[in-house]
Amino acid sequence: MRPYRLGDIGPAVREINQILAGLDLVASGHDEYDDATENAVRSFQQGRGLTVDGQVGAETWRALEAAQWRLGARALFHAIPEPLVGEDVHALQERLLEMGYDVGRADGIYGPRTARMVAQFQREVGLYPDGACGPQTMHALRRLGRKVVGGRPQWLREAEEFRRNGPNLIGKTIIIDPGHGGDDPGIVVPDGPLRWTEADLSFDLAARLEGRLAAAGMRVHLTRGPVGTGELTDLARAQLANELGGDLFISLHIDGHANTDADGVASFHYGTGNGVTSTVGERLAGLVQREIVARTGLRNCQTHAKTWELLRLTRMPAVRVDVGYLTSPLDRERLIDPHFRDRVVEAVMAAVQRMYFPVEQDVPTGSFDVRELRAAVA
Repeated sequence: MRPYRLGDIGPAVREINQILAGLDLVASGHDEYDDATENAVRSFQQGRGLTVDGQVGAETWRALEAAQWRLGARALFHAIPEPLVGEDVHALQERLLEMGYDVGRADGIYGPRTARMVAQFQREVGLYPDGACGPQTMHALRRLGRKVVGGRPQWLREAEEFRRNGPNLIGKTIIIDPGHGGDDPGIVVPDGPLRWTEADLSFDLAARLEGRLAAAGMRVHLTRGPVGTGELTDLARAQLANELGGDLFISLHIDGHANTDADGVASFHYGTGNGVTSTVGERLAGLVQREIVARTGLRNCQTHAKTWELLRLTRMPAVRVDVGYLTSPLDRERLIDPHFRDRVVEAVMAAVQRMYFPVEQDVPTGSFDVRELRAAVA
């Protein structure tokens, strides 16, 4: 879908305003995308951990539709082929996690795993285990308190699984996602007779990383090739990563801004405004961020929690890294240098290996020699 933005008029804008009014973010349901609507959309995006651009694109639209539902407002069940999606599903998953039921990541999608955990809860409280959350199940949920205290069980499970995997990279699977591609070049900057694009540079980074991680013994998959047609959405990339069954997911992007003074590297992991975060994803983002800053000299723009579909819907720890600004003359001069891109790749490799080290065996940032990985395999 095309993004809806300031100045648009029509039925879709009226629906956006009605949803925002229901969330107490804007006062009316008129059909004009005015300043009040844009401010309300920005507030909604900020509160949901989305990209704050004031426009309603596909991801923001899906988030708005999901936000309409409150737990108990409708019966929930596993629907095929289109599962129910909404904040009521997310609230149910969070409630089940607090009670010790392993629904996986609270992604707001009523899939088979959520249905199985609902059925397990129903059996334990003496209800018919149909896996659907209707009035009786809701009543039972409200009567019972949480079983798990002292931490969020899903992230504890994730961290423990990672610890059990051991420090060796051999045989582990990593999904590398070069941003954009196909009909979507991403950021484009003309440079005399040349034309630098985010899609091309991010694929080059991904291809270099693929070769080095494969040489270290990992199974590596890329979400796209160097050329192609159509647009691979973040939703499709997350689904592909889940089908491939990766242990880690790293998405590589290059940023851009109207202000050419904007520069630096930033890393993103799954997390919400109320403090819910992927513990392993947050650690990976921090390691990648610090290694790139130490080895390249890029400005440190820190790590950030986001609820982007790319991070929320992947079932493995996932990070997105924005490696510099193509619109910055300083960063662009670095990014078009193949030797600089090699240093970025070495930084990511070092971060991936450090992820699997026990905390007591970790090494200082910038000190790990990635050549040891290839030597160990050889």
